[in-house]
Amino acid sequence: MRRTLVTAITLALAGAALDVAAFDAAAQAPDMNSAPAVTNATTQLPRTVRPTNYTIAVTPHADKMTFDGKVSIAIDVLEPTDKIVLNAVDMTFANVVLNPANGRVQKPKVAVDAEAQTATFTVDKPLPAGKYLLSMDYTGKIGTQANGLFAIDYDTKAGKKRALYTQFENSDARKFVPSWDEPNYKAIFDLSADVPAKQMAVSNMPAADTKDLGNGMKRVRFQTSPKMSTYLLFFGLGDFERATMQAGATEVGVVAQTGSVDQAKFALQSSADVLREYNDYFGTPYPLPKLDNVASPGRSQFFGAMENWGAIYTFEYALLLDPTISTQSDKQGVFSIAAHEIAHQWFGDLVTMSWWDDLWLNEGFATWMAARTTQKLHPEWNTGLYAVGSREQAMNRDAVATTHPVVQHVETVEQASQAFDAITYQKGGAVISMLEGYVGADAWREGVRRYIKKHAYGNTVSDDLWMAVQEAAGKPIVDIAHDFTLQPGIPLITVTSSTCTGGKTTLQLKQGEFTRDRPDKQSLTWRVPVIAQGVGGKPVRTLVENGSGSIEVPGCAPVILNAGQSGYYRTLYAPTQFAAIRDQFGNLAPIDQLGLMNDIWSLGMAGLQPSSDYLDLAMRAKPDADPAIWADIADSFTSIDRYYDGDAQGQARFRKFAIKTLQPAFARIGWEAKANESDPVAILRTQLIGALSDLGDAQVIAEARRRFDASATDEKAMPTALRRTILGVVAQHADAATWDKLHEMAKAEKTALVKDQYYTMLSIPEDKALAQKALDLALTDEPGETNSASMISVVSGQHPDLAFDYAVAHQKQLESKIDSTSRSRYYPGLARNSLDPAMIGKLKAYADKNIVASSRRETDTAVANITYRSKVKKERLPAIGAWLGKHGS
Repeated sequence: MRRTLVTAITLALAGAALDVAAFDAAAQAPDMNSAPAVTNATTQLPRTVRPTNYTIAVTPHADKMTFDGKVSIAIDVLEPTDKIVLNAVDMTFANVVLNPANGRVQKPKVAVDAEAQTATFTVDKPLPAGKYLLSMDYTGKIGTQANGLFAIDYDTKAGKKRALYTQFENSDARKFVPSWDEPNYKAIFDLSADVPAKQMAVSNMPAADTKDLGNGMKRVRFQTSPKMSTYLLFFGLGDFERATMQAGATEVGVVAQTGSVDQAKFALQSSADVLREYNDYFGTPYPLPKLDNVASPGRSQFFGAMENWGAIYTFEYALLLDPTISTQSDKQGVFSIAAHEIAHQWFGDLVTMSWWDDLWLNEGFATWMAARTTQKLHPEWNTGLYAVGSREQAMNRDAVATTHPVVQHVETVEQASQAFDAITYQKGGAVISMLEGYVGADAWREGVRRYIKKHAYGNTVSDDLWMAVQEAAGKPIVDIAHDFTLQPGIPLITVTSSTCTGGKTTLQLKQGEFTRDRPDKQSLTWRVPVIAQGVGGKPVRTLVENGSGSIEVPGCAPVILNAGQSGYYRTLYAPTQFAAIRDQFGNLAPIDQLGLMNDIWSLGMAGLQPSSDYLDLAMRAKPDADPAIWADIADSFTSIDRYYDGDAQGQARFRKFAIKTLQPAFARIGWEAKANESDPVAILRTQLIGALSDLGDAQVIAEARRRFDASATDEKAMPTALRRTILGVVAQHADAATWDKLHEMAKAEKTALVKDQYYTMLSIPEDKALAQKALDLALTDEPGETNSASMISVVSGQHPDLAFDYAVAHQKQLESKIDSTSRSRYYPGLARNSLDPAMIGKLKAYADKNIVASSRRETDTAVANITYRSKVKKERLPAIGAWLGKHGS
């Protein structure tokens, strides 16, 4: 994913150039743009009319936060009707004319339904089926959050600047142009804009021509777009500069605020590399003449980047690498996000889901494709291990009653906004990984190529992909795919017995369902592809069907299930089996160590095995274990530590153990980077410093403070790779004087990317009084319109109850600072990590007052998470405490 004119345009309606262009573009559209529409797709609009071409002219008034527009829409009336209904939000209309290809010009009456987000154009008599041109002038609003056409104000050394951008996914193109704003209504777009002559205008296509209008204005007309969905249209305007390079037939570019384009050099090179890879993988070349990535200051609570066709929009923190503060993790993030958004140029843009039910076709595939491509093009990063963490994000969401299938039914705009979650992204990607492993990488790619070729410029549903892969592989996958995408939940494979005879180990397997909050739930059934491997042996495959199965593995060594971790299921071993695997932990492949640790963590916290078993594994990790292992341990330790909030004695005992366990790994890599050290080690350094800070390690906190103080005279005290980490430790443990010092640094900073980071730092103190100061600061004009909601959200990481209560108490002030696509999830997100059972009542009261019943999934999930966390604190911590006692902590 993801998501703007000095005088009004006044063009003659009869025979205007815009009108002629609309008819001509529709008539001359290339055959590849004429893929048939999916006729049974969900729609909230009447099916009697379809658009084929939009010719749009806009003039933004950035100073007034409004814009003027004119649009001529070539439409096909499919059956007689006296009404044309399309989507529009916050618009006024004038000079509406309906011009048939042959016949009398009519002036429809306009009626706006704000709640339905529609405008209805009514004529006196039913229109016969045929081709028409609907033309109108209109006005709209420029917002301050990333919805529709919006403005971002930012600081530079030359003073304050304002740039305009658009963000339309999922349903906000209707704020920019009256349109059939649904993915299945694909059309061609011709866009022009009257803009300040000194500014750069950017859209999906290159500029066709530019005309000087005088008075410091110019008109930029962009080339005709391919046939595409409304949510992929893009327009940007500001004091920009652009750098380019060639990748085959495509000009790849980055667009950033003037003076910062050099910070996008890595993104530019990465985009070119990824584009070449995808041209080969998909077998269908990228079809547009250019591919830009447009950097924007600010942030959103909903997204970080958006795959507009030919003009990807990305917030600066996810695209630029600032030499004073960016880290190796940032660099990997830039590449991964670019790989994700460029994958969408095929999966989402060229071929688009018919309706939001199949959003995962876009997001799950792009998640998987980005991970695959990052590992292939940058093997030195060893990001293949990240697949386990990605799968865990999905399973954490999928294990509670409020989960949903990958393919989900969406009825409203708000429900569509809620569909962008870990099930859609991470579970979708995990299922694809499992199915690719089942049919083989070559067969999977061939199926994807057939799918893209067959459905280019059209719309699809999930079964279109499954059938293409099944035909290419010659191996049935549709039923397996349906099991994992049409029903929610996580299979649980229990090893009921393990016997070794004749040099072979036979495992008996039982399929149940893993859930965190429904211990008595009747299990669903899945066909589960299972891979097993004896320690040091070769993998063996089977398909568990009808709830049970068996598998035979060569040798008598302990057997690990889900070897390679491509499967989407949890594994439960009997105590003796777990003990045998635990004792061989150091001999497992790192990815299987991770998979085992995550299974044991989740099963232990759910009460299916001792919660202390995870600590047994952690103690067996060697100081030189793969960095991903220590990162997982560090993250889990900080999670356990938060459960001890309110229990000072228990927390102190756990912290002693956790710090003692982590210190050897940190001592091995130290504070200073070593020559030729790997990227994963450099990243682990920051992760361990952060975790030890969370755990109250006095030595780490003192050293961070020392380096922060010394940086005033010694620039080497806070090297770039550690600058943000050290600032984070200092801010987390700040006193009032230190917080004020950081605040002064934030106010003085003139680089938007760095400035935003400082306001984040101001929001992470453990001290409740300082957290309150951050909340109060968030609602002032100082941090910037798009930072306010983010600051409150960051405060909730340490103080969920404080942040939620504050946000609700200041809801009227805060509402305008939250992008509309995030509102039903924002407030529940603040509270989800609370340990106070009283928060459940607060959440439900908020939802009853503010969220329609059909859009409360995020609220219900937050309630489930609080209930689960309270149960863990009450029922699992005693076992951990007992284990600590036995091990001298």
